[in-house]
Amino acid sequence: MPWSRIISGIVAIALALSLTLLGGWYFTVMFAVIVFLGQQEYFNLVRARGIAPAAKTTMAFSLVLLVISTIDSSLADAVMPMAGTLICFYLLFQPKFATIADVSASIMGLFYVGYLPSYWVRLRAIDSAAFSNLFLGGYWPTTWTDFWERENFASLPQGLTLTLLTFLCIWAADIGAYIIGKFFGKTRLSEISPKKTVEGAIFGITSSVAVALAGAYYLDLPRSPFTGLALGLLIGIASLLGDLTESMLKRDAGVKDSGQLIPGHGGILDRTDSYIFTAPLVYYFVTLLLPLIADK
Repeated sequence: MPWSRIISGIVAIALALSLTLLGGWYFTVMFAVIVFLGQQEYFNLVRARGIAPAAKTTMAFSLVLLVISTIDSSLADAVMPMAGTLICFYLLFQPKFATIADVSASIMGLFYVGYLPSYWVRLRAIDSAAFSNLFLGGYWPTTWTDFWERENFASLPQGLTLTLLTFLCIWAADIGAYIIGKFFGKTRLSEISPKKTVEGAIFGITSSVAVALAGAYYLDLPRSPFTGLALGLLIGIASLLGDLTESMLKRDAGVKDSGQLIPGHGGILDRTDSYIFTAPLVYYFVTLLLPLIADK
């Protein structure tokens, strides 16, 4: 593996973990950068097919989504239909007549690289305001022992622990699928991504479940065996689908990578595709399903 890939990966993980720990507007700014760069790559893929999306308007509304999600997550869903309406309105009054593809690609860009990633901000914000001890809604632990002593996990923001657990499950799924697929994979999973194998996918999902089971136990989530199993399956499958979806977009655009921003890794979308569908599912699992499980 090239050193550029290793070093850039370590730097990216260290930066992501630091800003995730801080939370608040620090976390929002990180995702604002990811969304901005990711949408640039997405719209470049779209333009490769001869489509003319409302790129700047869509990118602006996507950033508004992140800001609203930070201020009041309950209002974020209201932004989506209004933004979609205004994007269509904008395309209607262009000198060149907009096509169905122009409108569809713009709305897809808003949903895929704007709306769905905003759930990471919502997930990190769960129960976090009460723990804020820094400017701009940030948080910094008073003692690091809280992170490895199970009895002290309750003193950490729930949004932080759930976000970190989700990250760990995604990393386990990606690493597990890569290793087993590379050395033992024989059955091709899909023509969309020829290098992915059934064996790798199964082990990746299994790895996600294993991490989720351990996380559910240590975080003392309600009915932890069932919760860990369900959460691990959810994250593992969503991670795989995110990867395949981005591969489909690249295949249609006729490119190998979505960009060349990260040395040895490709573009932002190449590195974050596994995260796109995951956050909304985890957020609603935690906010809607877990309370029901806890009541039984």
